[in-house]
Amino acid sequence: MPTRFTVLGSGSGGNASYLETEQTRLLIDAGLSGRQIRQRLARLGRSPETLDGILLTHEHTDHTQGLKALYAKLEIPVYCNRLTADELRFKMETRLDIRQFVTGEPFEVGDMVAETFPVPHDAQDPVGFHVKTAVGGVGVLTDLGQATRLVLERVRGASTLFLEANYDLNLLQEDTRRPWAIKQRIMSRHGHLSNNAAAEAVETLADGTLRHVTLGHLSRDCNTPEIARETVAEKLAQSGIDTIQIDISTQAEITETVTL
Repeated sequence: MPTRFTVLGSGSGGNASYLETEQTRLLIDAGLSGRQIRQRLARLGRSPETLDGILLTHEHTDHTQGLKALYAKLEIPVYCNRLTADELRFKMETRLDIRQFVTGEPFEVGDMVAETFPVPHDAQDPVGFHVKTAVGGVGVLTDLGQATRLVLERVRGASTLFLEANYDLNLLQEDTRRPWAIKQRIMSRHGHLSNNAAAEAVETLADGTLRHVTLGHLSRDCNTPEIARETVAEKLAQSGIDTIQIDISTQAEITETVTL
């Protein structure tokens, strides 16, 4: 059985992805409601009852709000680092089966190996993942203000990449709903990734192994799927790269499943 990856939903209202091999089924982040996660898994013919674990990138609510409901019924193991675990225990006031990992060290879940590494974002100890399977790897870079050289090297070799493309710089600067301080935070090293920064990251990683990129965490006010896709596609075209498929994840719908 091949490895399959699906983004269940992505945006400021909640983020969750699903990854499966023949032996193992994982959520990466659980930022949708428990009900929404169940409904969206059902569209894939899956259910939370079959999950082997939930991997967390960081503790922010749009990545964790479904945890309590899922755990209350199913007691699914939650994989996160110590500082994220501490925040969850403090904020959720509920017991979780936490399988703690050390940022920078790999761990196994079934037949998958999850490599972890720090990313710059305004959370306690945010991480990215490079989840390796027998047929290929899936990189997860969501919520980061800068795609550093270290970060990109850690996902190099992945065949599929889930990458934040939060905002279009012009739309953010022109936005009248956000105070300047908020705009500065979004654009900072510990904020979110722009379309242009995402495009540069994809170009850097285009070494022949990467075949599929799903752009995520798009701002509802300061980005559009069309602008995000075009920005990345134009960057790749300028470099003569035509081997990478670009998809967009949204808040409301699951993506087409990527088969490795």
